[in-house]
Amino acid sequence: MSALPASADAAPAPAPVPRGRRRRLPVVLAVVLLLVLAGVGVVVTRPGPVAGWLGDDAGSGPKAAAETPDPDPSDVLAGPDPNAPLPTADGVRAVLDPLVGVAALGSRVNVSVADVISGQTLFAKGADDGTVPASVTKLATGVTALAARGPGYRIPTRAVAGAKAGEVVIIGGGDPTLAIDKKGYYPGAARLDDLAAQVRTALGGASPTSVTVDGSVYSGPVYGPGWDDDIPTGGSGGAVTALMTDGARRDPSVDHGAAARFAEPDLAAGKAFARLLGVPTDTVKRGTAPAPAQAAAGGTPAPGAELGVVQSPPMIRMVDIMISESDNLVAEALARQVALARNQPASFDGGAAAMDAQVAELGLPADEITLSDGSGLSRRNRISPSLLTDLIRLAASPDHPELAGVFGGLPVGGWSGTLDERYRNTPGTAAGAGSVRAKTGTLTAVHSIAGLVTTADGRLLTFAVLTDQVPGGKETAQPALDRITAALAGCGCG
Repeated sequence: MSALPASADAAPAPAPVPRGRRRRLPVVLAVVLLLVLAGVGVVVTRPGPVAGWLGDDAGSGPKAAAETPDPDPSDVLAGPDPNAPLPTADGVRAVLDPLVGVAALGSRVNVSVADVISGQTLFAKGADDGTVPASVTKLATGVTALAARGPGYRIPTRAVAGAKAGEVVIIGGGDPTLAIDKKGYYPGAARLDDLAAQVRTALGGASPTSVTVDGSVYSGPVYGPGWDDDIPTGGSGGAVTALMTDGARRDPSVDHGAAARFAEPDLAAGKAFARLLGVPTDTVKRGTAPAPAQAAAGGTPAPGAELGVVQSPPMIRMVDIMISESDNLVAEALARQVALARNQPASFDGGAAAMDAQVAELGLPADEITLSDGSGLSRRNRISPSLLTDLIRLAASPDHPELAGVFGGLPVGGWSGTLDERYRNTPGTAAGAGSVRAKTGTLTAVHSIAGLVTTADGRLLTFAVLTDQVPGGKETAQPALDRITAALAGCGCG
């Protein structure tokens, strides 16, 4: 994924449309050129900082000079043309006005459309109004996590010696992708069997006798405020604990989507770890790790001594997974990472407050975002469409290359993720196939979409359409949203 300056020969951008009290972002002279998706990952161009974020170190080691460089990835989605003509506000309004007022979207349809390069607002209807965003919230979660932790940060899961002889304490750091073994749900995840092997090595000939689970890095309720009553057991959400395996899934081999979850993911993970250590599962209990103490005679690990550690995939991959699969438990984990990075409690309240503060630190209007969780399951969340389009523009800016990872997992119209089956067979949506890259959101009576679209002339626009009073279901609401974004893809709107 690359962000490059606009051509020096490009015509100057028209004056931005005023937006009242809102602060303007600096002009963003950047475009997203490549989104080459593979599975839940993203192939990125190298060299550059991305290689380091992903754990590569191509510039060191004895084999570095002899290795053949990776070939440039091929374009799956055509790059936008920075010299393409800019749509006019009147042209966009003429196309969108009939589409945003349809009955299928209900009485509250708030929209923002802006040009990525110039920042000019091209369409605004309730653009500054806080609206229930559903899973579109994950765009804010991804950007704030990348900003707070950095793309290369990895979440540790540690094992230390307990206070009692033979006790092993496993300390959850908040990695929801942790696997039990190589059959885990998330590709490239850290594994408990690797951690258990480290523990056995550290203990020498001594045999562990009990396992204690320390999830104290998290605090507060395990279910979010404003969640619907069926979310904890419906398969798309679950208890948020600092230690879990496979996103709390009971069966990591299930396909993407809803899945049965453990009611107590931390204890389930602790029991899996105990089995790997050969410890009876009835010894597993919750507790806290002891403070490190002086080592005892004979080389026995002292209480609190580290026995092993495994690391999550880097933050850039975690964000990719969260957005491409709309993974709610990964989202809640990333919100807590923002909290920990900003010295806030790793809870629903702490994560929400930290994300709000991070948005403000990025220079965005924090008065237009009020969060209660990081996944968008909460009906208490409010985000304005214009904040979302500003946030997307900021992530595309060459001034913030660390934020570009938010684009890697964006579903592509008619091709991947939650947009895989959309823009195919519904009248009036075909232009969006391959041109719309967006995060979707769905709750009962709430339907949303926000992301990027390349116009017929090759201009890159950002958009957000949020509705939270939809009278019907997704069968009518989603096609109506798709017609709006497909109209942007299909027009020059000059």
